[in-house]
Amino acid sequence: MSLQNNKSLGQHWLRDRDTLNHIADCADLNQDDVVLEIGPGLGTLTSVLLKQAKRVVAVEFDSELARKLPGQFPGKNLEVINQDILGFDLSTLPAGYKVVANVPYYITSKIIKMLMTSSNRPAVAVLLIQKEVAERLAAKPGDMSILAISAQVFAEVELGDTVPAELFTPPPKVDSQVVVLWTRPEPLHASVDQDKFFRVVKAGFSAKRKKLRSSLAGGLKMSKIDAVDLLQRANINPDDRAETLSIDDWLRLTAVL
Repeated sequence: MSLQNNKSLGQHWLRDRDTLNHIADCADLNQDDVVLEIGPGLGTLTSVLLKQAKRVVAVEFDSELARKLPGQFPGKNLEVINQDILGFDLSTLPAGYKVVANVPYYITSKIIKMLMTSSNRPAVAVLLIQKEVAERLAAKPGDMSILAISAQVFAEVELGDTVPAELFTPPPKVDSQVVVLWTRPEPLHASVDQDKFFRVVKAGFSAKRKKLRSSLAGGLKMSKIDAVDLLQRANINPDDRAETLSIDDWLRLTAVL
């Protein structure tokens, strides 16, 4: 079979054994675990997962790869599904399943949103993604973004190893990094209305370079005086910028609103 990667699918093959083992180790796998692997490709990571978990469900969009993959692992507890992961029904997986994947950069955010907002969220998601995006997901107040908040309200985010571009075939243009999302039992924003919470967050980041008094006024369509009053009642400095706020700050702000 031709092992040409499909650039439109963001395919970059990873064969480095130490890195593959590290990715699997980050999921803390045991023989009772069911693992969802997204985009197994040539099966290099699949091979490691099958040794450590009870069962692997591999969702592969590329029909040729999906057809060939089962034959590489005869007798193993592997189910290959030829489908776009964004259309996959996560409710078909048992509660407490784990996700391990080397995901295409261009759908990273959509995959994380799908996993974290599902009614059947994974216990943990270990993803090999673009280094810059991994760092943004794990950001602390001072460097926060909507992406960081959207992930961290649902999960505790940790960073794993950096994976240099040259370890892939073909090498992508940037380095990658392992990011680990340990799903919280309850999202942090469970105490407030979710839609309102994200409306406030998006308003705060709507004019990122401006102070909160201005970005909130514009984003929530209120006067600056009202925005200042809102911020002060939430015990937040109106001169702060959105990236400096913690998730607790955004929760207080939403509650006051």
